[in-house]
Amino acid sequence: MTNSEIADLIKLYANLYELHDGNPFKVKSYSVAAFKIDKLTIPLIGKNIQELELIDGVGKSLASKIDEINTTDTFLELEELLNKTPEAILQMMKIKGIGPKKIAFIWKDLGIENIGELLYACQENRIAQAKGFGLKTQENIIKQIEFMFASSNKFHYAKLETIASDLLEEIKKYFGEVDEGGMISNISFSGDLRRKYEILNQIDLIIAVADTEEFKESIKTANLLTDIIINEDFIEGKIKETIPVKIFISAENDFVKNLFLQTGSQSHLQLLNYPEPSILNPESEELFYQSIGMQYIEPELREGTFEVEKAKENKLPKLIELSDLKGILHNHSTYSDGANSLEEMAVYCKELGYEYLGICDHSKSAFYASGMKADIILKQHAEIELLNKKLFPFKIFKGIESDILNDGSLDYSNEILSSFDFIVASVHSNLKMTEEKSMLRLIRAIENPYTTILGHPTGRLLLIREGYAIDHKKIIDACAANGVVIEINAHPYRLDLDWRWIDYAMNKNVKLSINPDAHERAGYHDMYYGVSVARKGGLYKEMCLNSMNLEEIAKYFSNRKPALF
Repeated sequence: MTNSEIADLIKLYANLYELHDGNPFKVKSYSVAAFKIDKLTIPLIGKNIQELELIDGVGKSLASKIDEINTTDTFLELEELLNKTPEAILQMMKIKGIGPKKIAFIWKDLGIENIGELLYACQENRIAQAKGFGLKTQENIIKQIEFMFASSNKFHYAKLETIASDLLEEIKKYFGEVDEGGMISNISFSGDLRRKYEILNQIDLIIAVADTEEFKESIKTANLLTDIIINEDFIEGKIKETIPVKIFISAENDFVKNLFLQTGSQSHLQLLNYPEPSILNPESEELFYQSIGMQYIEPELREGTFEVEKAKENKLPKLIELSDLKGILHNHSTYSDGANSLEEMAVYCKELGYEYLGICDHSKSAFYASGMKADIILKQHAEIELLNKKLFPFKIFKGIESDILNDGSLDYSNEILSSFDFIVASVHSNLKMTEEKSMLRLIRAIENPYTTILGHPTGRLLLIREGYAIDHKKIIDACAANGVVIEINAHPYRLDLDWRWIDYAMNKNVKLSINPDAHERAGYHDMYYGVSVARKGGLYKEMCLNSMNLEEIAKYFSNRKPALF
């Protein structure tokens, strides 16, 4: 288990303990411990009790629980609380905005035993009238439950891609390839998975086999999937008990045709003027698109938006690739809420082959994330100067993720803002805004001459929280008018700016910046997911800020930075 997974179990224990009216001091103690464990850079797996006790923030009691987790993936006291808690109440605890105490009141005092009953009670206005709740809390509960219902049986791309890759390799290993005397001649991702859609309902694969019937019989005993259903030309099943898998079975000679048909969205396929599937049998997808008089369209683009029209006119650009990115902007360190020191973040960034790092710790109003006060900024800037000499020619740029305050102003005086090389302006607080409020707030921040990049423009967390409403066209137009770059936040839970607006932004000559919002070194690898959705939107390197090399971006920041006013 990772430290984060261990922290999740400790936090769950604290919440359940509070739900069952446990000692408040113990609840707080375990909540704080979970937070500290999540931030530890030392892996807890494989350590014995004595080693665990020596780690700051662990101690004897917690060490024994972590040791038990390392052995059994759980611990006795947690299991006892789970056994006392109905499954429906555990589901209710996933509703954002209401903690264990409120859930306990809903369950034990109001007699509401599942999410459906809770939604009905809200619709009858009973929750708003209950002590300690009110109308706003009730409205939030309704919104959260409706969002949970809409998000059920859906998965983040990052989660399923990893599982799908492992499954694909296991299939190849188990059945073997035709060239080596096996059964498989070709296999690939397909459907939404191959198009790298941000939210997936299932894993889609396509496989070409020498003997279809033999493969169908063999898959039953391969122990790769559960709940297997055999259909005429595809197999359905589940992996890890809950994740649906669909494997389309193709004859060897029809693999390219079926890969094409199983990849594009219905909108994309309808826009193409291609031969009937019965006579469509190209040697490659590239040759197929060429045969119908258009450029090859990369799988990520096949959504039926702008790609077909551009391909017909030979106007599709070469899509951006991870290797095009020369630096990583918008990252956090232990100066705010990051898990790694500034030097650790910089050294690892350099080891990955990047030319520069933009450090953007939180600003002072982000007290929940240890936002930096003026004296801490001076300390960080002094360390950056030293590290830039030590790591030359690699460079750390002095950035800040400045909170956009309620009135749209940035979270420092102009004098302090002028001390940074660049500024990412983001909303983190009071997210429950009307569109009118969010637009006034964002546009004022965009018009601030110190704003370099607009961070995660809608504040969304995919499958967790809807973003605040904005008029995307007006926001992009404002960025165009003020020379502000828009972030594509690469964290797989954000992917914000949404890829559907990238083409519009580029048409307005607005640059995009693919930023991981990394809070630890491993977060740099989220750049892959940012590039994936950037490609879906048609982004090419010339329109990406951090495809600039060190010399180019240093000049860009210098020219963009206003004089103190």
